[in-house]
Amino acid sequence: MVCCLQSVIVLFVALRKARKQQQLISKRLLREDTQNGEGKAGMEIPTDPLSEQEVLQLLRDTQKGTEERKKSLSCLRQALQHKETQQKFVRLEGSMRVLIGLFTSSLADVQMEAAHCLHELSHSSDPAVAEACLPATSYLLTYLSGHSIEFTELCLYTLGNLVVESEAVRKQLLPQGIISALASCIQSPHEAVLEGLGYVLSQLLQAKEASIEIIPLVLDSALPQHMLQLVCSNLELGMGVAVEFAWCLHYVVCSCVNNALLISQGIMSTLVLLLLELASMVSKAVADGLELLICPVLRCLSNLLAEEMEGCNMQVQDERLLVALFTFMQYFLNHHLFIVQECLWLLNNLTADEPFFCSAMLTLDLIPALLQLLPCSRMVALLVLTVLCNIAEKGCAYCQQLHQKAVLSSLISILTLSDAEVAGQCLELLHLLFLHWPEAAADFFTQAGLQALEQHQHHPELQERVRALMNLATQPTAASPCSLVSSAAVPSSLP
Repeated sequence: MVCCLQSVIVLFVALRKARKQQQLISKRLLREDTQNGEGKAGMEIPTDPLSEQEVLQLLRDTQKGTEERKKSLSCLRQALQHKETQQKFVRLEGSMRVLIGLFTSSLADVQMEAAHCLHELSHSSDPAVAEACLPATSYLLTYLSGHSIEFTELCLYTLGNLVVESEAVRKQLLPQGIISALASCIQSPHEAVLEGLGYVLSQLLQAKEASIEIIPLVLDSALPQHMLQLVCSNLELGMGVAVEFAWCLHYVVCSCVNNALLISQGIMSTLVLLLLELASMVSKAVADGLELLICPVLRCLSNLLAEEMEGCNMQVQDERLLVALFTFMQYFLNHHLFIVQECLWLLNNLTADEPFFCSAMLTLDLIPALLQLLPCSRMVALLVLTVLCNIAEKGCAYCQQLHQKAVLSSLISILTLSDAEVAGQCLELLHLLFLHWPEAAADFFTQAGLQALEQHQHHPELQERVRALMNLATQPTAASPCSLVSSAAVPSSLP
């Protein structure tokens, strides 16, 4: 991503790495009662793990009559909620063969109970337990095309749990055709199935080998277009689905395997329209949980903007996008500051090399709202200053208008209170302003700017830049190209 401040990049990379790792090790557990629809979250679990003999007896009982088989499977399902029982189960010779035999039964209720047992095993944090489930993977894929929504959903979450930590499971699933199976399944009309599919796909796309072995297969399939469609449709009815696939798109974009393909398919303009729709929902106070979707969409667009492709920026040149970003920042400022940071990161990439958005920031009078964000946090201050630097770098007409927006008073305040890193970015912005619009230097020093600078004059990393700016206080104001033009002649809409 384009950014003027290396430390901002480092901090954001760390933030995103933490988010990615946290998501990577997550597993999900379904424990709904398939018979009466009541949740089993409060179901009584055996106080103590079963002994190997007790597990063996349950397995034997599953080979008896239908009723005894179902009862034994239900007991086994509950017992497998214990880590110790899971480990004992997979160590027993033939145990997985028996369970898979039941999983492939022609009796739907027996098959469902066996599926729940597999699901409990897939939630284990022990890699050996996950690898013991390897023989079940081909059946799990086959049953994704089944007619039972609940059964398909259970198979999906079981697959998602298995691929989280086990490379062996992922390597077996790829040649078995998991990508094509998911591509077929994504056409399901059922929200529960789609959300489970998004979970599986998000786990696959975060694997360490994803960029080499998985994402190329995904890009060669119909999945990206379906994912984009699901992110953008039926937001009020299927927010969970949209969130899952927004993160999936984010992981694909982050891989940089073939973002040119996604851009050529119009992903950027589609995401811009989605952000406009989300901003409209926020404006109407229909925003419960929207931050969960807004975050990955902002990241997708930010990363795509970092691609150096001809015509890339043309897909996003819409002033309404800026209005949407400021709508998000204003709404989420007090409760979800991370959204403000994501918006500013996108704003940075929008303004870094593109005069269109720098001009729009001024003509839409968004600078005052941007300056109000400076005191929010250190990270926010760094990003705000970086965006202002992007605008100031465009030249004298831009710096003149920044000066007219009372940027100096805000800079003096933040310079007085900030640490060395924020102060350093303040100095960078002041340098650009003074370089392109020298009148700003005179005003800065008449507004107690000298005292603000003196606070940092002995800091090893800042003293040279502080000294250079302080020297301007004793020099006459030089004429810049813009200073030779009257204020009335400076265009209100910048090039």
